Amino acid sequence: QVELVESGGGSVQTGGSLRLSCVASGYSFCMAWFRQAPGKEREAVAAIYTDSGTTFYANSVRGRFAVSQDNAKNTLYLQMNTLKPDDTAMYYCAADSSRRYGYPLLEGRFNYWGQGTQVTVSS
Repeated sequence: QVELVESGGGSVQTGGSLRLSCVASGYSFCMAWFRQAPGKEREAVAAIYTDSGTTFYANSVRGRFAVSQDNAKNTLYLQMNTLKPDDTAMYYCAADSSRRYGYPLLEGRFNYWGQGTQVTVSS
């Protein structure tokens, strides 16, 4: 069982930045950030293989967002720059403890989820 606690959400204006954090209670092979806007399906944002540090991004955020980790603190980060109103959503941290390569942005592979942190970007 892995517990995930997100923080760092808030309200910013277009072009601003935020950094989200996710503290995990245990080890996970793959961790990711997802988001869900009102009336829309949850979508993947970014993922990382924690052993290698290999990262993956959705096309909509590549070049603006950066996922990273601090293994000593069991913490996952999402640095979000050049934020747009379309980035407004609840952001969720997810973890998969199974050692499976492939499909790092596939929602179905993740078996642990945080409660979410709200990000609101105003124009």
